Amino acid sequence: MSGHQDDETHEHDRGLSYDLPVLARRRMIRLMAGAGAALVPLVGCTADGSSSSTARTSPSATGTRSATETDTTCAPIPEETAGPYPGDGSNGVNVLKESGVVRTDITSSFGDSAGGTADGVPLTLTLTVVDAASGCGTPRKGAAVYVWHCDREGGYSLYTEGVTEENYLRGVQETDDQGRVTFTSVFPGCYPGRWPHVHFEVYGSLEDATSATAITSTSQLAFPKDVCDTVYATEGYEGSVANLRRLSLESDMVFRDGHDHQLATVKGSAEEGYAASLTVAV
Repeated sequence: MSGHQDDETHEHDRGLSYDLPVLARRRMIRLMAGAGAALVPLVGCTADGSSSSTARTSPSATGTRSATETDTTCAPIPEETAGPYPGDGSNGVNVLKESGVVRTDITSSFGDSAGGTADGVPLTLTLTVVDAASGCGTPRKGAAVYVWHCDREGGYSLYTEGVTEENYLRGVQETDDQGRVTFTSVFPGCYPGRWPHVHFEVYGSLEDATSATAITSTSQLAFPKDVCDTVYATEGYEGSVANLRRLSLESDMVFRDGHDHQLATVKGSAEEGYAASLTVAV
């Protein structure tokens, strides 16, 4: 399966020509929302999805957050660029219509691919989709989530030279009664210019996802720095160390205008693997 080859700077998100119009629109929306914030009280959403009136706070970029650091407001997940390598048919390649894409374990390729498996520190990723209009108290049962991310070397299956015949680290699941989906994967590497992240699209139903139509929301999940540092000290992630050193959440082209609702809570160890979770309000 052919795809677009990475350039020398690994601009996986198409650079300024593609991303800045999306981010500019996002910032304009936030500015408009901020102008009305003084007139509208914030409705909170606690970790278990219940309603709260707790004021918004900013979490630190670490794996462990205190009660005062946790962002408890209910707000829709910020819209972000899908980047140039979504594999959802928007730029030619469409993995969503392939048999086998609905799966829990996304570490290996499936179908007519080359059959490879991505190596790395084990990662279990859980996203909980909730309804923002109800104050984040209502799980979105029967929705669907498509996730994809780079491998340990920073390459994207279907597109990056050397893995264009693979489709690993991509998969779809339908949300359960609690609005949850859980994927088994590996911790992504850090390539030049981007903070470590996972892309995802939320769909209204599994049928919408597997037909690649009617995307409800497109966003990205960020990982805490302390966890990234620990993972990248392990074998196979050597290339990520220098890349991460040049970055911060505040300088990243996607997360620099706010990451309160996109920073995952991560627990575990490099030896046993990590579990990352994020509540996604749509």
